[in-house]
Amino acid sequence: MVIDRGFHEVSGADIPGIFDEASRQGFPVFTLSTAGRTDKEAFFLAVRETLPLDPPLGTFRMVWDALSDSVQGGLHALRSPRVVILWPDAQQVASAQGDFRIALSILRDVVATLAEARYTGGRPTRVSVYVAPVPSGGETGPAEGRAAAAP
Repeated sequence: MVIDRGFHEVSGADIPGIFDEASRQGFPVFTLSTAGRTDKEAFFLAVRETLPLDPPLGTFRMVWDALSDSVQGGLHALRSPRVVILWPDAQQVASAQGDFRIALSILRDVVATLAEARYTGGRPTRVSVYVAPVPSGGETGPAEGRAAAAP
């Protein structure tokens, strides 16, 4: 399996294989869990609990621009040339609206910005984001709650 840079919508059944392959290759892997919720509060909580943030986010205000800057800074501070973010309990990307649409836009921006040498001091990071919609039964599959960061 190839771990491609960029933003990808995949089947929930693909998440364990992506996790295993990225871990096998030594990439830091972060699994966001929002339990199928797509509101702002759930996304901010998942990011705070899972992703490295620099600067840290306060808990009282939820500002999208601050979240984006913090995620970009945190992932860049890892000093890893590759990073994988999994979101196995999201919704379908094609029907994204409201807060969910903004959250997906943030993740896409992180992928694009960290890929650019001019924004990373000549040290780009290839970020791969894999979003899988919750199956119709509401179960998220075996990858739920998994968070790992390989050295």
